[in-house]
Amino acid sequence: MATFDDLVAEGESTPVDGWDFSWFAGRATEQRPGWGYARLLSARLATARHALDLQTGGGEVLAAAVDGHRPATLTATEGWPPNVALARQRLAPLGGTVVEVAEDAPLPFPAGSFDLVSSRHPVSTDWAQIARVLVPGGTYLSQQVGAGSVHELIDFMMGPQVIGAGRAPDRHRAAAVAAGLRVTELRDAWLRMEFADVAAVIVFLRKVIWTVPGFTVDGYRERLRALHEQIRTAGPFVAHSRRFLITATKPSV
Repeated sequence: MATFDDLVAEGESTPVDGWDFSWFAGRATEQRPGWGYARLLSARLATARHALDLQTGGGEVLAAAVDGHRPATLTATEGWPPNVALARQRLAPLGGTVVEVAEDAPLPFPAGSFDLVSSRHPVSTDWAQIARVLVPGGTYLSQQVGAGSVHELIDFMMGPQVIGAGRAPDRHRAAAVAAGLRVTELRDAWLRMEFADVAAVIVFLRKVIWTVPGFTVDGYRERLRALHEQIRTAGPFVAHSRRFLITATKPSV
C-alpha cells in the first residue's frame, strides 16, 4: 500500500474540475439508483423543443443524454467559472449554450421559455424560478442528493453532525407544490459507497465541496491519517449516499 504522504500528495494534485468521476475507477465505488437518470433525461430530451439544464457542471451528463435528437434550443446554466468553460467546450458541438449563473441567482430567462428543465445533483433548487420558466404542461426532471447522504464520512471527519431537513424529499415535494407544480414522481434510494484509499477521499471532498465545508488537507490531516490507518487495517471505508428522483409538471390550465 502507498504511504499516507504519497496518497495525500496524489489527492491534492488530482484535478477536480467538472463532474467526470472516471478517476475514481479502482479507488472508490458507488451504487447507482435503479431508475437510471441519464436514460430518463435522454428520453425527455428526445421529445423536448426547448430544454434547460440547471447547474450542469462540465456538461458531461447533459452531453451524454443528447442522443440523436437535439432540442431546437439547448441551454445550460453553471455558476463555477472553470466548469462554465468546460461545459461550453463540451456542449458547443451539440448546439448548446451555457449561461454563467450563480446557484442562488434568479434565472435570466423569460417566463415560459422551456418545456423541459432538468438538473442532476443541484446545489440548490429554486422551485419558484423553475415554475416561472416552464411553459404550461412543461416538465422538471431532477436527481438530487438527499438528506443524510455520506453521513458516515462527514461524521468521521467532523464528529457527529445533525442531519438537516433541507434536502429531505418530502420537503422538496411540498416546495414544488407551493410553487404551483404537480409532482408526478418521487423516488428515494440509499446506495453503498466504498473508498479504497485516502487519496480517493481527498479527491471526493475537494470535488463535492459541500460534503465537508471548508475542507483542506492541512485542516483535516489528523482525521485523514486516522482514516488511512483504518482503511489499511480494516479495508475500504463504507458510507452511503442518498439520492432521490423528482419529476414535476406545470399545469396546462
